[in-house]
Amino acid sequence: MAVITYHRNTAGRRNMSVVKSESVSRDKKPLKNLLASLNKKSGRAGGMIAMRHRGGGHKRRYREIDFRQTKLDVEGKVIYLEKDPNRSGFIALVSYKDGDKKYILATETMKEGSVVVCGEKAPVAEGNRLPLKNIPSGYTVCNVEMFPGKGGQMARSAGSGVQLMGFDVKYAQLKLPSGETRLINKECYATIGKISNFEHGSIRVGKAGKKRHLGRRPKVRGTAMNPVDHPHGGGEGCQPIGLKYPKTPWGKHALGKKTRKKHKASSKFILARRNKKR
Repeated sequence: MAVITYHRNTAGRRNMSVVKSESVSRDKKPLKNLLASLNKKSGRAGGMIAMRHRGGGHKRRYREIDFRQTKLDVEGKVIYLEKDPNRSGFIALVSYKDGDKKYILATETMKEGSVVVCGEKAPVAEGNRLPLKNIPSGYTVCNVEMFPGKGGQMARSAGSGVQLMGFDVKYAQLKLPSGETRLINKECYATIGKISNFEHGSIRVGKAGKKRHLGRRPKVRGTAMNPVDHPHGGGEGCQPIGLKYPKTPWGKHALGKKTRKKHKASSKFILARRNKKR
């Protein structure tokens, strides 16, 4: 895997880079029976804008990922890896001995021909999926369940993984990349290793047109607006915001305000809060 930087022969290519992996297939088409239609929401919920600067983008089809990996104690062979346009990490098409085929999240060392197993008696090897109670302390895991049988919910993006610190009577202690230490039921399943495509964060988009292909619309600075449109707007030339604190277009705190709701049911499972940004 390498980050490829283009020659600076045009304005759009001047700062553009992409990740090209030798293990990812480029000539294979996705499996049709594992594709689903993906209706565009354009950042809207109930017709109202819930997330700004979203819309447009290239047409996509959703790849149905088996986050639970319900084929227990059945060996599966990786046919090939492919790039999923809906997520940052690569996905792997696995063919099981009973003839069934599924998409799963690919780990760092996974490649064509790799064998993966899911089950309580599966070997402790990267790519295999086991209950947390059967994984030794110190291992890095990904695609972790938060509730038994619900399917992986944590550590699913490119290059992400959580460290298994130890065990309690009923729970396992997991240290997240943010620094937070959390308790998870020992019966929950997790995949050993990190998610593939760890260099995803090194990609430089390079031009505005590629952002539009990804479904990201332009953003406008508040200081460039009129006072009627934004609290930071107005003034002659480039002026400081002149307020007590940076504000959103609706006058709320833009930086530093805690937005996490106090859920007593989930807060009791957090042993240590995440590291504060300096």
